[in-house]
Amino acid sequence: MEESKDAFGFAIRDYEKGLQGENIVVHSDICDDDVIPVDWLFRTENQMPEIEKRALEMCKGKILDIGACTGVHAEALILKGLEVETIDISPGAVAFQQKLGIKAKLQDFYTLPAGDYDTLLMMMNGIGISGKLSELENTLFQAKKLLNPGGQILCDSTDIKYLFEDDEGGMWVDLSTEYYGNFQFQMEYKTAKTDWFDWLYVDFENLKKAAEKIGFTAEKVMEDGQSFLAKLTLNA
Repeated sequence: MEESKDAFGFAIRDYEKGLQGENIVVHSDICDDDVIPVDWLFRTENQMPEIEKRALEMCKGKILDIGACTGVHAEALILKGLEVETIDISPGAVAFQQKLGIKAKLQDFYTLPAGDYDTLLMMMNGIGISGKLSELENTLFQAKKLLNPGGQILCDSTDIKYLFEDDEGGMWVDLSTEYYGNFQFQMEYKTAKTDWFDWLYVDFENLKKAAEKIGFTAEKVMEDGQSFLAKLTLNA
């Protein structure tokens, strides 16, 4: 990734230098702009949402944190004595993690060779890397190649159906779209701006359906509003 497109890396470097106060701006093809406060990338375990805390409690064995950003989840797991590796596509994020002593690699998830992990951790809607509902099975198939038999994926997502509901509870959806949870985003921080990219928000029923096709058992562990934590266990 070019430095001019590494919005997260630029924000992380500023934070390291004590330059704070700006947000990462999230542009969307469907919603109004949103922001991610940079200090949220550096939250402690105590500051994490309950879904993230629960996921950390459930991690076991050899763990791969996918899209780890600043490595806050990996750090928390390492402090618990667990074996953790991370990947991310942001050079700035990976460099920061490596300074902390985390086994971090600049790596695209889809080009990872087969592995022997017991847990794949995909927080902050990490399963969204699928991009579109039609690509979710491909994502889960790649995850399957990385796991030992009986291994697990811990992922969170949000059923964003509420964005399309009217006051009477009916839904308006563009019928030309494949699925209401298919989004496009662009991240911007100061002069750094990513390319537009596809991102998926999947509801649990569609996640379960795709997971079972690939050979996983799906369990909804907990809900928090419209968001949920799922555990996908690879059938032995």
